[in-house]
Amino acid sequence: MAVQLLEVKHLKKVYQRGQQQVEALKGVSFTVNRGQFTAIMGPSGSGKSTLLHMMGGLDRPTSGSVILDGQAIETYGDNELSAFRRRRLGFIFQFFNLLPTLTALENVALPLLLDKQPMKKIAPKAQDLLTLIGLKDRMDHKPDQLSGGEMQRVAIARALVTDPLLILADEPTGNLDSITGAKVLELLKLMSIQRGHTVLMVTHDIKAASYANRLIKMRDGHIESDTRSENLEEHRETPRA
Repeated sequence: MAVQLLEVKHLKKVYQRGQQQVEALKGVSFTVNRGQFTAIMGPSGSGKSTLLHMMGGLDRPTSGSVILDGQAIETYGDNELSAFRRRRLGFIFQFFNLLPTLTALENVALPLLLDKQPMKKIAPKAQDLLTLIGLKDRMDHKPDQLSGGEMQRVAIARALVTDPLLILADEPTGNLDSITGAKVLELLKLMSIQRGHTVLMVTHDIKAASYANRLIKMRDGHIESDTRSENLEEHRETPRA
């Protein structure tokens, strides 16, 4: 039986740009179940990135609500929201956002280190995650010693280290070639299927979206379509080496 994890209710976001008001989100509503891999697509200006920021507590809505595991996150104060993001959410960005002075192992451990947990306690979990994603032999390497695909896999391991309620991925393959991007998407899909992680990915690419089992398309600040399917693979082409 599907269990609901996330509810977005009548979400609106209005930005003030000089004398003009820009309505980025126009009453968006949907729910996401635990373990679901959902892709959100739309052209530039459709509101998809704004929506991701609202769900991740990176920005506050003008009205409406984001309810995650029964908690309306927009009601949190700034300190509560910061702790909530660090402990309950996993973020994967297009530009990796790894700290260049830290090793892969230290980058993965960072969210728990920021929570003042000792490295001695954290290290085995970070090592297990890096082994899981195929970087057992790269743990002591710094970002400038890793390929783009390896850096993105480190970012995925970092997103998983806190056992988050929700993983939010913002164009996670945008800086990768098609072959490496496909491997990263397969890994995200595997995390959803085998480990039960809930993944919500913003992308402009239908091929990337085809790895998800649900596709939400946005346009002009509202949901244009919501396709629930276990097989979006007809949009995918096998990358050529």
